[in-house]
Amino acid sequence: MKFKYLKLMVTMIFLVAVLVACAGNDSGGATEPDETTEEEGEEVEATGVDVNIALIAHSPDSILDDGSFNQGAWDGIQQFLSDNNLPDGNANFFQPHEASDEARIDLIADAVDGGANILILPGFHFENSLYEAQEIFPDTKFVLLDASPRRDDEVRIENNVAAIHYAEEEAGFLAGYAAVMEGYRELGFMGGIAVPAVVRFGHGFIQGAEYAAASLELSEGDVTINYHYLGGFAPDPAHTTTAAAWYAAGTEVIFAAAGGAGGSVMSAAESANTSVIGVDVDQSHLSDSVITSAVKGLAVSVYDMLTDFMNDSFNGGGELRFDASNNGVGLSMDSSHFTTFTEEQYENIFESLASGNINVNSSLEMGDISVSLVTINEL
Repeated sequence: MKFKYLKLMVTMIFLVAVLVACAGNDSGGATEPDETTEEEGEEVEATGVDVNIALIAHSPDSILDDGSFNQGAWDGIQQFLSDNNLPDGNANFFQPHEASDEARIDLIADAVDGGANILILPGFHFENSLYEAQEIFPDTKFVLLDASPRRDDEVRIENNVAAIHYAEEEAGFLAGYAAVMEGYRELGFMGGIAVPAVVRFGHGFIQGAEYAAASLELSEGDVTINYHYLGGFAPDPAHTTTAAAWYAAGTEVIFAAAGGAGGSVMSAAESANTSVIGVDVDQSHLSDSVITSAVKGLAVSVYDMLTDFMNDSFNGGGELRFDASNNGVGLSMDSSHFTTFTEEQYENIFESLASGNINVNSSLEMGDISVSLVTINEL
């Protein structure tokens, strides 16, 4: 009897507890949620993708603070981390042990093994290696700057790859236009290697100088451009010697679309008390000789792609173009040393590009670039 009585009492206590709990839950949600409910709510509200970024250099000599592609991409990465309250450790910079496609693929593998899920690859050096890597690592996202995955003449872009391209011809156009409007008549262009991006910079520079010469009603031959490819993107005393010879012979400003080799041109300009137009990013901090820079939206494009990735809306599988219409190119006017060329003139010519009223020829063939006033000396 005592056992039956105890069993009955336990059952009654249990029923009372259930009734109390039900009454509490029938309050229209007025009661405070318990800790479990809060944790579950946080899990439901959490959106987006964990972002672990790797910026990959193309060679052992490709440094982070290169004043060009790496630095521009890294600036975009750092701004993204800051705006999203992510720790610095969510982004890392990797350098290969040698400048080869095999070494770059190995480095990509190291970055992925280390936890990176989105990789930023700056420049054409990654065309061949990413052609392979995009299939080896299908769950990893890649942002290739200024190029597309390529093997020989075949371009293939998988859904995990976004190939970013910039309208270098428009940036070069703005540089050439500004130089002539500023009053320079003896111009120079020094490219690193005649790869498409550099060629478009140079051809745009010619067209901008031609457009300005026509606007100013100059005569044929009033503007001259020495035109040359250095054969590399690394600093070299030989490049300084070449630039110094140009300056000594009367060149007033050189557009150096040459990556790190631009520093060699700046050294010559400093000695000759002349001018340089920088490239890719605002290079005014590198030398007082830099009067402006023809910039690409490297930081902007990297930032945008990381944001899309975090929001699970990565736009892969094709080529994306950044030009004047989406502020993808321009001149660094805030730090410029122009004395004649005005902000208003810049805004007017930029708007003409952005609206499509001026179309710059992006051909890689010099013969396709039409000039009648500017004299080109290919050296």
